Amino acid sequence: MKKDNKTRKERRAGLYANKATLTVYLVLRAVVLLTLVRSFLRGEFESVLLCSLTLVLLILPSIFTKRLNIELPSTLEVIILLFIFAAEILGEINSFYIRVPNWDTMLHTMNGFLCAAIGFALVDMLNRSDRFSFKLSPVYLALVAFCFSMTVGVLWEFFEYAGDHFLGFDMQKDTVIHTLKTVELDETRTNKVVTISDIADVIIVHSDGSQEALGLGGYLDVGINDTMKDLFVNFIGAVVFSVIGYFYVKEKGKGRFASRFIPRVRGIGGDSNGGGA
Repeated sequence: MKKDNKTRKERRAGLYANKATLTVYLVLRAVVLLTLVRSFLRGEFESVLLCSLTLVLLILPSIFTKRLNIELPSTLEVIILLFIFAAEILGEINSFYIRVPNWDTMLHTMNGFLCAAIGFALVDMLNRSDRFSFKLSPVYLALVAFCFSMTVGVLWEFFEYAGDHFLGFDMQKDTVIHTLKTVELDETRTNKVVTISDIADVIIVHSDGSQEALGLGGYLDVGINDTMKDLFVNFIGAVVFSVIGYFYVKEKGKGRFASRFIPRVRGIGGDSNGGGA
């Protein structure tokens, strides 16, 4: 009877079977629900939509694992749940992207890691299946994981640019720069780089002749630094997981540390058939 009650509780909680993952999920869901109610009472309906989206995202990992017959290690599940909460509730609703230094950088690094895990799992599952004749080496598996993660990172930056350019958002946050290097100011038009250093402020001259000092302490780079920084930290996260995945396959799934982050097909053991590099 006690076991049946536990099973029913896990199903109501979103089918997370691991106790630690279930606890994290329940705590995060409770916080999101409280945030949703608070936002509704304040008339912040955009935040209500974000909370509703977050509730759906928190249950998706469990749904996908059940439908695709995949087993996610509890460590990876917890990281995914915390990532969703940190991005939507803390980042968007509580403005951590602006208030907390390097919050966006941390999430993009984690995103690179998680996307590499997904890319690795997709190919590793084929590598283990008896229905396919090809077997990729650890190096190729790690390379695929890395490339998959970087592709997702680039597509996300495309999405941010499209949101800013076509919908008037500011997803690609600008960076205050103090030095300008450009060939546009070269009066000789011979492609020489002109450098302007120690920029302290920018003055906007409107069409009616009025002027406005922005008081930024420099000038805005219009998103390029943010984009490249995001891709660079995504690169770091992808490399970290690719290294973990490489040794996981190299050791034929016996490494305890790596196995905490590698999704597996249910019914297939930890042994990997990848060949030597």
